[in-house]
Amino acid sequence: MNIEVVDNPESELVSFLDEKIAEFNWAHWEVSERKALAVKLCDENGQVIAGAAGRTFGDWLMINTLWVAESLRGQNVGSQLLDKMEVAAKARGCNKALLDTLNFQAKPFYEKHGYQVQWMQQGYPKTGCRYYMMKQLTSQ
Repeated sequence: MNIEVVDNPESELVSFLDEKIAEFNWAHWEVSERKALAVKLCDENGQVIAGAAGRTFGDWLMINTLWVAESLRGQNVGSQLLDKMEVAAKARGCNKALLDTLNFQAKPFYEKHGYQVQWMQQGYPKTGCRYYMMKQLTSQ
């Protein structure tokens, strides 16, 4: 047996490994569907100027990205995007939301919208912090 360290792995290897762990996970999870979800705001030329993306999975909305163009920040656009994501997730049966944000990003924004830090990774990637935040979308 020869275990090889691959400093710059090809995308095929990474995809293969991702597929194998996904196969294992799907065989053991109690839910069988994960659906992508996104919202976007476009300008008059059709260019995306704000948006959010994630997925719904079982009871959870998992938000991966929320971005607003610099020129629109402070105008409630991010709040509207977040609200649309949450409403769409609730329509899919989700009752909780999960996201992560870095210390220089949007922690106060998410806290303002009811998200609470569940866990903080200090020293990420060296001297910063990564916050894992959750929100209960519906009463239990």
